[in-house]
Amino acid sequence: MKNKIARIVILIGGLVLILFLIISNFSKNNVDNNQKDAGQVNQNDRAVLKPAPVFNADSAYYYTKKQVDFGPRIPGTKEHIACGDWLERFLVSRADTVFIQKNSVKIYDGSVVPMRNIIASYNPKASKRILLFAHWDTRPYADHDKQNNKAKFDGADDGAASVAILLEIARVLSAQKPEIGIDLALFDVEDYGAHKDDNTHNEKDTYALGTQYWCRNPHINNYHAYYGILLDMCSAYGARFKLEGHSMQYAPSVVQLVWKTASALGYGNLFINERAQAIVDDHYYVNSIAGIPSIDIIWLDHTTQTGFAPHWHTTDDHIKIIDQTNLKAVGQTLLTVLFNENP
Repeated sequence: MKNKIARIVILIGGLVLILFLIISNFSKNNVDNNQKDAGQVNQNDRAVLKPAPVFNADSAYYYTKKQVDFGPRIPGTKEHIACGDWLERFLVSRADTVFIQKNSVKIYDGSVVPMRNIIASYNPKASKRILLFAHWDTRPYADHDKQNNKAKFDGADDGAASVAILLEIARVLSAQKPEIGIDLALFDVEDYGAHKDDNTHNEKDTYALGTQYWCRNPHINNYHAYYGILLDMCSAYGARFKLEGHSMQYAPSVVQLVWKTASALGYGNLFINERAQAIVDDHYYVNSIAGIPSIDIIWLDHTTQTGFAPHWHTTDDHIKIIDQTNLKAVGQTLLTVLFNENP
């Protein structure tokens, strides 16, 4: 009788131990998942990816230099008009449909400048759409330049290279399209905020004016995308892309998708698993006004005084800082994301 009771006690004890281990493992998984939701990307989860077309970094570099060669693309200047005309012709010859939004917008000091948004669409009848966007204008002064903060600058990384990545994607999509719909938006008058030394104009929402216009006046009535990805200052030597605050607030699953894809392609050293500050960039308005969950791929640097890349809004932002390795990493990641999206 005692042996029988002992066996029963041992059996019950074993069951209790097994139950304890199951509960412990379940709790650990929940903690891990909650940590991911709180802002971490598990890059050890290697994505299984379908092949995508090859992104040509040489072409993207050429498109960057082509824009820079026009000169600073400051809204209202002849350089801005000439570059806009070239961008328009390039996309008209390679997209299914191109929409041009021309208007005037009021900048920080009350004056008015011309605006031209250019949106290229692929598979326009597809209901599921992905929006990729960047700004193509140049800030009118290098107000963070220590030597001459009134000088004009090339804006090779701050504008041109991000646009160039989208142009190379446009070229690829003209030959091979995924089943989903894709819209490439080049937004204007993004960088015409007040000079940093101008303390008389601190109004909110004085940047990303072309983007704000599009959010309130989309190129198609009731336009909506499944998600959006902004490129901004992502192509210079030394760039690293952290988990930007508003991206994690509005679209953490999109961050997870892009960062895991980059890691699977071998670019985990660029798309790093580290939180960064929230910034007001084009994606903020696409999230808050248009309601499209969107992220920002941008070089944010906590070691600089501004929190941005060292060349941000300085005359150092020229063609020599553009790294074709980074052009390739960002462009190939985006193409792979697009061609792995289910319709």
